[in-house]
Amino acid sequence: MEEKRKTKRMKVDMKLEISNLFKQDNVMIKNIDAPIRVVNISKGGIGFESKALLPVGYYFNSKIELGDSQNTLYTVVQIVRVEKREDSVFYGCEFIGFAPVLGYIFEEYEKSLND
Repeated sequence: MEEKRKTKRMKVDMKLEISNLFKQDNVMIKNIDAPIRVVNISKGGIGFESKALLPVGYYFNSKIELGDSQNTLYTVVQIVRVEKREDSVFYGCEFIGFAPVLGYIFEEYEKSLND
């Protein structure tokens, strides 16, 4: 199978919570309280699992800590794909408005995985 991703994915085990989803036309879904488990991350986005059904095309704000607390990203994430699995749902998401200058955080995280 040919790899089509623009950036390398790295395994990660972290938890996030989504409380609100929104769209660009000011449509908002509140009080979701969906626990999610992030399973992979790249400079382009994250992949996560959840039992909650979340709509494609919606956005949420995220705080992502890779390694130590100095490597923290605050970014908007857009849900771009959904895959139903046996006991959960897998979501593919892209970072929106992510400053490329912060790419060093992913490079440091990848280096720490290889050490």
